Amino acid sequence: MTLPSTFPPTRIGIVAIGRNEGERLMRCLRALEGSGARVVYVDSASTDGSAARARDWGAEVVDLDMTRPFTAARARNAGLAALIGGEPGDVELVQFVDGDCELDPAWLGTATAFLDAHADVAVVCGRRRERFPEASVYNRLCDMEWDTPVGEAAACGGDALMRAAAVRAAGGFSDTLTAGEEPELCARLRAAGWRVWRIDAEMTRHDAAMLRFGQWWWRAVRGGFGYAQAGDATATLPQPLYRAEVRRAAFWAGVLPFVAVVLAMLIHPAFLLLPVAAFAAQVVRMALRGGRPRGMAWRHAFFTMLAKVPELQGVIRYRRARQATSAITYK
Repeated sequence: MTLPSTFPPTRIGIVAIGRNEGERLMRCLRALEGSGARVVYVDSASTDGSAARARDWGAEVVDLDMTRPFTAARARNAGLAALIGGEPGDVELVQFVDGDCELDPAWLGTATAFLDAHADVAVVCGRRRERFPEASVYNRLCDMEWDTPVGEAAACGGDALMRAAAVRAAGGFSDTLTAGEEPELCARLRAAGWRVWRIDAEMTRHDAAMLRFGQWWWRAVRGGFGYAQAGDATATLPQPLYRAEVRRAAFWAGVLPFVAVVLAMLIHPAFLLLPVAAFAAQVVRMALRGGRPRGMAWRHAFFTMLAKVPELQGVIRYRRARQATSAITYK
């Protein structure tokens, strides 16, 4: 896609990040051809030749320092620094995109027009879809997760168009966050008076390639880690993040089973069935609530509840190693 002539090419820059994305990265870069935007790819110690392939394609490649822990936040900051240097200059807007995603051909023009019409919005995102939702129930769950409400939002994901000056004034992403770096940045932007918006437009196609239960479980562990870490990072802001998510994980996977065990020891072993009964009742309630794609209501409800266990595992991992950003990685 060629950007509208009213937008000079240097006005928009693109930062893609990745680690061992292989062909997914090449699909990501090929989707940017003809955009007229400068592309910076930040590689986190890939061993599959991703950096070389990106250079051959024509992207400016930044190799992260291997002596420091890798985080997506570090990668995004490094890409932003390479793109705008010390000053934003001609690059007013930065499109962040993960290396396993493909940008929709119409997205940049649509998102840029929205920001031009809304001077108080610093971040705009659209619909991220799974490339192969039919490949597994886990991919399908991801696709449902990406389908967030249209309108003013609390946060964005890894793909979003942002005002470079606003991000720079906020101090960029928090390098030490190993998960939840985008919501944490959005929280600081909103505290500074900016708004975040999700528009009804196709933005990216994401290739989770999540085909095994173990992959889903680890993603939920990382989610819990991110809830706790981003929650601590925004604790002093007017609207701290993820308190409810951490409480729910602690209740369903921690407090309720603990109470059941105590009651079983003190009163009757039948109390061990309490968490199972409560879990089943909650699954039924969520499934019957509606609003889910055909055939996914029960599976979505079941996995939403089951996720509380690995989420609590992630919270505990964070609490045990609060300063050890190498304890969990984004890839």
